[in-house]
Amino acid sequence: MKSYQIVLLKGDGIGPEIVTQAVKVLDRAAGRFGFTVSYDEALLGGCAIDAAGVPLPPETIEKCKAADSTLLGAVGGPKWDTVPGNLRPEAGLLGIRGALGLFANLRPARIFEQLREASPLKAEIIGDDLDIMVVRELTGGIYFGERGRRTVNGFEAAYDTEMYSVPEIERIARVAFRMAQKRGGRLCSVDKANVLESSRLWRATVERIGKEEYPDIELSNLYVDNCAMQLVRNPKQFDVIVTSNIFGDILSDEASMISGSIGMLASASLSEGKSGLYEPIHGSAPDIAGTGKANPLATILSAAMMLRYSLDEPQAAQAIEDAVSEVLKTARTPDIYTEGMRQVTCEEMGDLVCGLL
Repeated sequence: MKSYQIVLLKGDGIGPEIVTQAVKVLDRAAGRFGFTVSYDEALLGGCAIDAAGVPLPPETIEKCKAADSTLLGAVGGPKWDTVPGNLRPEAGLLGIRGALGLFANLRPARIFEQLREASPLKAEIIGDDLDIMVVRELTGGIYFGERGRRTVNGFEAAYDTEMYSVPEIERIARVAFRMAQKRGGRLCSVDKANVLESSRLWRATVERIGKEEYPDIELSNLYVDNCAMQLVRNPKQFDVIVTSNIFGDILSDEASMISGSIGMLASASLSEGKSGLYEPIHGSAPDIAGTGKANPLATILSAAMMLRYSLDEPQAAQAIEDAVSEVLKTARTPDIYTEGMRQVTCEEMGDLVCGLL
């Protein structure tokens, strides 16, 4: 029987609650599909600051490197808003991504049929189905470039540097092309090549990789401002989008809102191997922590992505996704509640998904 070791980074706010439900679903899926999962917990974010004085203790990095994969809840909260930037909970996120070499962020933006009415877009714009995958470069670009402050003409000034090397662009491009091969065969590369030299290198490199290695994929290019407009004007034109760290940060948030609920959206961050970090895209929501109002479905769907991309258990992943789709026909947590549905707590939602599995 196959066995997998998973590190749980429950984090802050509602993080522990939603991770607990995802673990319950993972265990049920393991029992059904003939594998076992063992867990080890580690600290990241605000809870790590409180316990160890830093948002990313060395022990956490060691545990994650040794595991088959990592499941994260959420980090941050107003409690730590006044600490220095390098000690904020979010610094732990950047740190773990760098330490594990998690250069590829996968952010699906999918509308579940049962939640179509929650989308801010008109039904005729959404069409019969909407399923976009944003592939974001995660460990390069302006977030990791040289930065600082200096005096210019007698005034304080600050700078952040956007820089990409050819190998960095090649590896994220290959991830996106392979993703397009598994989906609809279309890839849109997003940049600002009319202004930025880094984007000109980005576009030339992606086009070369497409021509030399993936001639079966239909490749297009868009400037980032046009892509932002097209996502709300005609989102059906997109299958897979690949872009830089800062552009991906913005566009994936925009694409996620098309689905109508941030509480439903999962994400994966992958390295060169199969190991990855999986997390919901929503925040820690400290205002509802402990009330039972948290929606665990994004974390449960993140666990399904883990099964698909890191643990090579696609049948279990599909079963979880099918169970989530089915449960939405009758039950909702408060954030996605509509009249006529059964309103349930975080724990009850986890139980319902397990029951359908």
